[in-house]
Amino acid sequence: MEAVLARMRALDERLPERDGVAVFNRVYLTVTQTVHEGIAHGAFPSPRRAEALSVRFAERYLTAVEADRAPACWRPLLQYRRHPGIRPLQHALAGINAHIGHDLALAVVATCRSLGCEPAALEADFDRVGDTLVSLEEHIREDLM
Repeated sequence: MEAVLARMRALDERLPERDGVAVFNRVYLTVTQTVHEGIAHGAFPSPRRAEALSVRFAERYLTAVEADRAPACWRPLLQYRRHPGIRPLQHALAGINAHIGHDLALAVVATCRSLGCEPAALEADFDRVGDTLVSLEEHIREDLM
């Protein structure tokens, strides 16, 4: 988990503040750090599974934004990341849409294959991530507005 957090922090330092990828990255970094802290403090039913899923999920995002040719779902964010008429909230939503709509299912499959389990085994940890998102929603919304 530390390696993906380090990559996300490095990306944050490297990108201009208003860059659309930087906007999404800040949101995602906040969530990932909070999940990491929750795992460390025993807030997840299966810390090993939660961390494996979190890492695979984050790696899909990082691979997409670092690739010469990202998956099609990431292209709206990547192509319009510097457009002055697009608001930070729109950048964040474009990243969330691509990441959850495309990357999540693939990360679940990859995690299950690596751990030798069925997707149902990740359900409780997955739900805990959802709870984490809800707890951060107001803070993130204020940052974006």
